[in-house]
Amino acid sequence: MAAFFVIIAMLMETALPLQAEVVSYDAQTQENGSAGITWPAAPSISAEGAILMDVDSETILYGRNIDERLYPASTTKLMTCLIAAERLDMKDTVTFSYSAVHDVPPDGSNIGMDSGETITVEQCLYGIMVGSANECASAIAEKTAGSVEAFTDLMNQRAAELGCTGTHFVNANGLFDENHYTTPHDLCLIGRAFLDEPALAQIGNTASYHFFATDTQPDDFWILNKHKLINGEYRYPGIIGGKTGFTSQSKETLVTGCIRNGMRLVCVVMKEEDPVQFEDTMTLFDYGFSEFERKNAAENDKTYTVSTAGFLSSGRDLFGNSSPAFSIAEDAYLTMPKSVELSDLNSRVTQDNSIVYTLPGITAGDILEGALPAGLQAGTAGEGASGDGENTDGIVIGRAKLVLNEQARNADKTTYIADTTIEDYLVKEEGLLDQLKDLYVHTGINGTVYVNLPVWIYTAAGAALLIVILMNLFSFLFSFGSGRSSRSYYSSYPSYSSYSGGSSYTERAYYPGRNSRGGSSAGRRQTSGRTRTSRNAKPVTRTYSEDDWDFEEFEDLDQW
Repeated sequence: MAAFFVIIAMLMETALPLQAEVVSYDAQTQENGSAGITWPAAPSISAEGAILMDVDSETILYGRNIDERLYPASTTKLMTCLIAAERLDMKDTVTFSYSAVHDVPPDGSNIGMDSGETITVEQCLYGIMVGSANECASAIAEKTAGSVEAFTDLMNQRAAELGCTGTHFVNANGLFDENHYTTPHDLCLIGRAFLDEPALAQIGNTASYHFFATDTQPDDFWILNKHKLINGEYRYPGIIGGKTGFTSQSKETLVTGCIRNGMRLVCVVMKEEDPVQFEDTMTLFDYGFSEFERKNAAENDKTYTVSTAGFLSSGRDLFGNSSPAFSIAEDAYLTMPKSVELSDLNSRVTQDNSIVYTLPGITAGDILEGALPAGLQAGTAGEGASGDGENTDGIVIGRAKLVLNEQARNADKTTYIADTTIEDYLVKEEGLLDQLKDLYVHTGINGTVYVNLPVWIYTAAGAALLIVILMNLFSFLFSFGSGRSSRSYYSSYPSYSSYSGGSSYTERAYYPGRNSRGGSSAGRRQTSGRTRTSRNAKPVTRTYSEDDWDFEEFEDLDQW
């Protein structure tokens, strides 16, 4: 019976809102999958290299030769502006040196700045993004790092930090050099980082900009953006910024961001002919927005949701009134085909505390056209197709970070739990005794001991009921084992009277199994071995068996 209540308590452990879901790190992979899943058919484009990626999830929706090294031309300036925005104050000033103005070709893109003139950092960035000004890019490089050469070191370092693997910069403006190259995938990562900066996204989505004359810059003029999806020559709703690029070696190169229904996409097309780069970009955006949708991981995936207390918990409430230590980041989104449900995905927890979602049955060839990235085979998800770097059965289409909650982080108001992985706190494979122990008492992430009060109550109630049942059972067995008849017996009711010559009494007999009539047992049979005494005080002993039911056998009923 106690075991029964323990089982009930264990079942309640998974149902009560006060309990946490127990997850084993050794069994993190959630394999679901559905037969017949297909990736949306890709449109036809003519660019040598292209990629369409979701900004928030980094899911690649389409790719062509995404790891091929190509020349970026002026799309290089996305990285130039990104580093400047990260390191400089927008209200600071930039003074143009002689080298910044004269070390770039006079027939290249410029806004006519002269050496010695001064504008703000913000104005300089508008000159770079709207006017594609080469002298502004060089001036920003010198302002940030002291020289263009030192600045390119920062550019290459930042590219590596963003995950770029096929990129090398030698200048800040994108003028042709054989050693200045990138890939569609790398340029997409740079464009994604650029659009993630609100100030840069605003600058990069400006159709025209007005320079007013000042004491340090005497000219009043306008500059116009050559990006036709930004300046309005091609009307496409939701554009959030981008950059054009052209050299005779690179051909047309274009980076563009667009948002619709909360889904932000970034598109890169490289080595294209004008004006097809804009048409290809719109075609890929149409494909992305019509065939895919985004879903919030925390709202839709309950597989890794830990409720308000338990094994992955923090806080100081003795009875588990606490918050979970880990949860899915609220800003984690999955971008997936509209025909696919979350239940179709496989998922697993990686060592960096991320949940990786994989769409089974989809190969790299379903998403990528042209040459596959190095080391990427059909049916796997590698760096080129997913950024995951691990072989999986299917394509990685999204990630969600498992974050350490703020309450756990600051549980002691002075302690920050650093270098923590989900593996440290997930419940390992345990024996039965360890599982039973953990059912009653467990330790939270910050060392707090939690008592599972409901389980204790259920167990105590079960034990009490078991004791009552056992006591009744033992009482029954003892009565049966003593040799008494199972029939009930009535107690004797002795009466006394006085006579001359002595006293006498009459004892009414025990009578097995009969109901008493009139409150008297007189005249009923006696059990074997009983002794009766007459009222004349002469002891008379009669012995009867239990089968003596004949009342006429008694000569004188008064002797009872």
